[in-house]
Amino acid sequence: MKGLNHHRHGVGQNAYHFVWKPKYARNPFRFGTVRKHCDQFLREIAERWNMEVYELHVEPDHVHMFVEIVPTMSVSKALQLLKGSSSYKLFRQHPWLRKHFRKGHFWSPGKFFRSVGNVTSDVIRAYINDSYHGWHFPKQTSLSHFS
Repeated sequence: MKGLNHHRHGVGQNAYHFVWKPKYARNPFRFGTVRKHCDQFLREIAERWNMEVYELHVEPDHVHMFVEIVPTMSVSKALQLLKGSSSYKLFRQHPWLRKHFRKGHFWSPGKFFRSVGNVTSDVIRAYINDSYHGWHFPKQTSLSHFS
């Protein structure tokens, strides 16, 4: 994983660990071609939306993805794009999947997400607590400075 990204009006990192699974606790990825296509489609979608995939693993019954998203994109939007587009592409590539996933819903609505960075919460707490020295403003005795 690379360090901080410099953007036009900010510096930061927006990396996440995502996990989600197919609906109805099915395991369609036990089929090598479906697994391969899912991996391919998720990488294509990520590239199209300027997401950087650090790791991606399609398990027989769920997906793990370590990805960095652009700072203007929410986590819910990123997952909507990844899950929605991959579902559409998988059904187009493997029409037989439709009979196993009622109403055209391939992915379960559930998901796991966690932000990932190269510092721990303890490091952040220490930085904030150790660097806070309070704000010191000169005492104003009158408002004549603003006249």
